[in-house]
Amino acid sequence: MSHLVLARKWRPRTFAEMVGQEHVVRALSNALTQGRLHHAYLLTGTRGVGKTTLARILAKCLNCETGLTAMPCGACPACQGIEAGRFVDLIEIDAASYTGVDNMREVLENAQYAPTAGRYKVYIIDEVHMLSKSAFNAMLKTLEEPPAHVVFVLATTDPQKVPVTVLSRCLQFNLKQLPAARVAEHLKHVLEAEGVPFEAGALDLLARAAAGSMRDALSLTDQAIAYGGGRVTEAETGTMLGVIDQAYLYPLLEALADNDGPRLMQEAARIDERSLSFDAALQDLATLLYQLSLAQTVPEAVAAGTPERDRLFALAHRLDTETVQLYYQIATLGRRDLEWAPDEFAGFSMTLLRMLAFAPEVRDQSTGDRNLEPASRSAPLPATAPVSPTPVADAPARQEAAGELDWIVLTNRLTGGVKQLASHCTVLEQTTGLLRLRLPETQKPLLETFGDKLRAALGDRLGERMRIEFEFGDTAGAAPAQVAAREQARRLADAQAAIEADPFVQTVLRQFDAKVTQIKPI
Repeated sequence: MSHLVLARKWRPRTFAEMVGQEHVVRALSNALTQGRLHHAYLLTGTRGVGKTTLARILAKCLNCETGLTAMPCGACPACQGIEAGRFVDLIEIDAASYTGVDNMREVLENAQYAPTAGRYKVYIIDEVHMLSKSAFNAMLKTLEEPPAHVVFVLATTDPQKVPVTVLSRCLQFNLKQLPAARVAEHLKHVLEAEGVPFEAGALDLLARAAAGSMRDALSLTDQAIAYGGGRVTEAETGTMLGVIDQAYLYPLLEALADNDGPRLMQEAARIDERSLSFDAALQDLATLLYQLSLAQTVPEAVAAGTPERDRLFALAHRLDTETVQLYYQIATLGRRDLEWAPDEFAGFSMTLLRMLAFAPEVRDQSTGDRNLEPASRSAPLPATAPVSPTPVADAPARQEAAGELDWIVLTNRLTGGVKQLASHCTVLEQTTGLLRLRLPETQKPLLETFGDKLRAALGDRLGERMRIEFEFGDTAGAAPAQVAAREQARRLADAQAAIEADPFVQTVLRQFDAKVTQIKPI
């Protein structure tokens, strides 16, 4: 077969061709230029980041006929032999199938002999962590005092399993995962050189799917070229990878922002119908939530070319910053737990249901029940005044029902620090265009931090022209936080009384000399 896959064809042949890993390239180049060589190197990092490639380039640098150099010629018999994998003084060992102590002793015995064709004998031991304990022990003496003509290059994806005694005898370099932008940039260079038509969005998808591995990125690109019939398009690449265009994720977050459970499950079902990867969906959802958080906190950092940029900022204004942080955590944990779910769709749906259930605005502080309408509470706070309707187009959605303002209901519709501040306030006065609130002096730091946000949130609920004023003073136990604390204490007392009166519990306590350690109301 004359065809070479991209991962082999575009494997770097010199340090200058390496993509990323500048910290390792610089250190090795300087060491070679100054003649400060070490007898044993340990290269660590995940798959496909360049460990074996760097080891082979180092072998060229040590054996190039132009001399010891950081820039091997690539044309001499030594360089070409190493490139073709037939250089007699480059010995590559796969530790996964070469684990025994007898194998290692044979290698070490041969290391004593001078090189046949080159300047140095270079031993590359891949996945070195898989050697047996006895094989490691056999290596120690040679690693500590190797022959002058021998250089060991050990590579591993799991350095934690390499004995400390071996680590201490090696010069260690940790190769980093490549950023997706850097991978996409290199893929663009490769496809342009190969004359393959492509779309930039497809390269972004491939770069993200590679998860920092350039080898995986090139292998996926080969697959995308075959799938697309010689072209790499965003739509076909997305289908091949089973990923979701972020535009399809916005309806999920918009349904969450509206607290619309049925619509949320309908959107999840649509994703299932397309047979897309739920692991990739959660990964992309977490990425979108990161973009949302960026839009909320550092909007200048959101790139001008970000897809659906206007929709992103619109959603960023609808969701509270704390809620976005909570959703992000749930998405990342949901992805981790996906393999333990009954099936992937159930795991994906449960992650969305967690977001719906645990969002701060959907639970009433005092009862723990869903509280979506003012009518769901039995009675409003006594110290309230009628709400004057504000002439805005979306008044039903933004204004409390006509009649009396229920401050507890309104507070429970807020989220995060804004909700915390509101829960310590009571309503002193409400007239047309004015709402005066009182809170304890001890909550002054909350007011300084979240006061403007609370004004904005109440403006959305009661009308933008409503002026919100604060004063400090005693709330006389009428603040939502105090009401909730009393309700919690009452429920706990009721639970304790029920436990103490339960005949079965009393029998267990008496017959087994037991004691009740904790009681929680359900």
